[in-house]
Amino acid sequence: VQLVESGGGLVQPGGTPRLSCTASGFAFNYYSLGWFRQAPGKEREGVACHSRSGTSNYADSVKGRFTISRDNGKNTVYLQLDDLKPEDTAVYFCAAASALYCSLDPVQYSYWGQGTQVTVPS
Repeated sequence: VQLVESGGGLVQPGGTPRLSCTASGFAFNYYSLGWFRQAPGKEREGVACHSRSGTSNYADSVKGRFTISRDNGKNTVYLQLDDLKPEDTAVYFCAAASALYCSLDPVQYSYWGQGTQVTVPS
C-alpha cells in the first residue's frame, strides 16, 4: 500500500495550489479518503474528507476555501487550496479508510501518505 502526496511548497498568501495524492496497493474506489494537516507543535487535524458514497466534509477553518475531489480512474485524491493564509502552514497528509462514510478523525484511517509541506509566509 502506498499513498504519495505532491503539490506542496512555498505559496504566497491568497495562493491557490492543488495537492494531489496518488494511491496504489488497495481498492481505491472502495475507500473513503481524507486530507489532514499538522503544524509544528500541534496535533494532526482533519481538513477535508470524501466518502466512497460521494459526500464530502470539511473542517470549519477551511470551509469555503478548500475543495476535496477524487478521480477513481487515476486512483488520485485532490485538495484544492484557495485563499491561503499563514495559519494554513503545515504538513498535509492524505489517508484512506475502508468506510462508507468519511470522518475528520484520523483514528478512522488505516493508510497514510508521507506528507507534503505547505508554507504560507506572513
